[in-house]
Amino acid sequence: MRKHYLHLPWKGILTFLLILILSVRGVAQVSQFIHVDQFGYAPAAEKVAVLSNPIVGYNAALSYTPPATMEVRNSVTNAVAFTGPVTVWNSGNTQANSGDQGWWFDFSALTATGSYYVFDPIGNQRSAVFDITANPYGNVMLAAVKMFYYNRCNMAKIAPYAQSKWTDGNNFMNPLQDQQCRYVYDQGNAALEKNLTGGWFDAGDYNKYVSFTHSPLHDLLYAYEENPTVFTDNFNIPESQNGVSDLLDEVKWELDWLFKMTNADGSTHNKMGSRNYSENISSPPSVNVDGRYYGPTCTSASATIASVFSHAALVYAGVPALAAYAGQLEAKAASCFNYVLPFFNTNTLQTNCDDGSIVSGDADVAVGPQRSMMVIAAIYLFERTGNAVYNQFVVNNYAGTDVMSSGYWGVDATELQDALLRYAKLPGANPTVATAILNSAGTAVNGNWNDFFGWTTSDLYRAFMPDWSYHWGSNMPKADYANVNRTMLKAGLGNAASLRRKAAEQIHYFHGVNPQGLVYLSNMYAVGGDRCANEIYHTWFNDGTIYDNALTSPNGPAPGYVVGGPNADYTIGGQSPPFGQPRQKSYLDFNTGWPTNSWEITEPAIYYQAAYIRLLAHSTLPIEDPLPVELADFYLKELDKGQAQLYWKTVSETDNERFEIERSTDGADFRTIGEVKGNATSAQVHYYTFTDTEAPAVTAYYRLKQVDFDGQFEYSKIIALYRNGEVAFRIGPNPLSDYVDLQMPPHTGTATVKLMNMAGVEVMRRDMNGSGRLAIPNVAKGIYLLNVEKGSERLFTQRIFKN
Repeated sequence: MRKHYLHLPWKGILTFLLILILSVRGVAQVSQFIHVDQFGYAPAAEKVAVLSNPIVGYNAALSYTPPATMEVRNSVTNAVAFTGPVTVWNSGNTQANSGDQGWWFDFSALTATGSYYVFDPIGNQRSAVFDITANPYGNVMLAAVKMFYYNRCNMAKIAPYAQSKWTDGNNFMNPLQDQQCRYVYDQGNAALEKNLTGGWFDAGDYNKYVSFTHSPLHDLLYAYEENPTVFTDNFNIPESQNGVSDLLDEVKWELDWLFKMTNADGSTHNKMGSRNYSENISSPPSVNVDGRYYGPTCTSASATIASVFSHAALVYAGVPALAAYAGQLEAKAASCFNYVLPFFNTNTLQTNCDDGSIVSGDADVAVGPQRSMMVIAAIYLFERTGNAVYNQFVVNNYAGTDVMSSGYWGVDATELQDALLRYAKLPGANPTVATAILNSAGTAVNGNWNDFFGWTTSDLYRAFMPDWSYHWGSNMPKADYANVNRTMLKAGLGNAASLRRKAAEQIHYFHGVNPQGLVYLSNMYAVGGDRCANEIYHTWFNDGTIYDNALTSPNGPAPGYVVGGPNADYTIGGQSPPFGQPRQKSYLDFNTGWPTNSWEITEPAIYYQAAYIRLLAHSTLPIEDPLPVELADFYLKELDKGQAQLYWKTVSETDNERFEIERSTDGADFRTIGEVKGNATSAQVHYYTFTDTEAPAVTAYYRLKQVDFDGQFEYSKIIALYRNGEVAFRIGPNPLSDYVDLQMPPHTGTATVKLMNMAGVEVMRRDMNGSGRLAIPNVAKGIYLLNVEKGSERLFTQRIFKN
């Protein structure tokens, strides 16, 4: 039915152990060369692992060659579930924009539900664990949509809607902030104060921009229209269980703010926020007290409202409880449309309203996109009202839009393309115009001069987009290329099977099938991610705060934020990576500000998020009940005779069949050692215990696997039992500078100690016979893995921090 989130309070003990070890099954190493969707696949889905050999880029010193056949193994029993051939990609040529050679391993024939990993039986390496299940992305969708809740302005983040690490008081509600927002060009005039509360933080900053809502709101509205059953009323936000889809509730939070940015005559203020880069830059949002200001009116802002509100009026009219609200949206859309119309007709649309008095994004919009917004608005208003005036406006102006005048149907104007193709199917559409639109789009799809449409083998990582699209915010076009394929499919254009395959394959890029092997969403470990975006450029989750890093900070960033992605145009030449890398490798997991400008790489934004959610919705089933098993505590005690007693407590459970107790001696290779029955569905507190009567003599790691009645499951955090005396591996200090003391069990004998950077490059190797002090080489500050190995067996791995 769904996986559960298991919430644990911060204990301060090894919270990063969930993914800290790079070895998992026995001595099998989690390979950075075997790329899978880390969340999984539906049983009938195409399932292809990408195997890579780096030739160019930051990891070019590494190499990998797979065997002729690979396996898929059950992650619980390690039994072989599938064996198949490996096929070379593109005759062994190196892909220029990734810098990699590669192979594909197709295991689509494996359809049995379960938990698996791809295994190289010769190299003894394996992929991340993934699920084959009916709804592999259910919890991913929950986290992705919850991003908008965490980015809500002027709302406290409280339990049960916010997880404990990301609770925060209300924000920007102090004097002269959003309730009393002053006009930036007349800051002393209290008579011009406006209540501009609500809405979302736009991206990594706390500001709010009207024109920047254009693409995300259209994408979210289409996500709902295309897959309404996915967006149920139980995403655990404050409006849940009110009878309205939680996605529509979330969008309404933004629409309500946009209402406040408009005036009675349809004029609209372009943005609101801070005056400079030294104000309102603290974390968390609730601690900021500097004043906030709104900007001037601009035709681009009014055109945005006309376009978005006319579409929203159609969607909300389908919800009986919001019929009146739909009427308000329609009226405001018409008002803003009529306000812009004289500027449109006289070619005086305003394009220089934003002079930077409010930082930092430029909210101005060029003439072409503003004209497109008006055509979009007219299309939706015509569909909503049947008014011939709007139809005639479309007839008079559609040909002058950027898409129709150029014949270029791509990802630069997806909102316009959606609207034009929608118009072509309306019963009252002008037949000549409808035919012209369909012919233009059909020519683009069938000609496919840029390989935008349909499945292609041009990309080793199976998610092709042109080289020029790997720019700042490349994850948005990466999602949009899939979305435009769905749009053409919906319009009945092109090869349906090929369009569908293209759209379906694109999602795996976000989930780990990319050169970094990285989930391009923040902190997704609790929902199945193996390697995730640990750092994002966001003022709340800023560098040096408790939210800095998902692995090394007490809290880390909130889950589910889509990062900007690889950026081949990254501007800081001294920071490589991302600079100077193949396009798909122009990425670094960092969040530092000036002068390294990580915002060009890892800053999230509502428009990236919405494009991804629209894409993900096509691969997600309805989420019947995402409310979590609330795990309030999980700890252990060492008993006599080496036994270990585990204790945990839940404060609520939903469809909880059982807990499986798993143990590991390396923090990664977990085996089931017992189970305890759950309490099905319950709102009461329940206490559980389990005794490990055969606890090993070395350090042991434990986790819980909570299993639903339908077989869906989720893991808890990991806790550890450390042994006294000299039976366990220990290191110190950590963080360290120029040395580390390594304690090994006396029976270890001679072992090899390796220090690896996070790109997998070995930077130190020493042989040690027993415990002792190791000099650390003069390597860059950062995170490393210290491995202790004996022959082919890895005895110990620990993440260390070099100061």
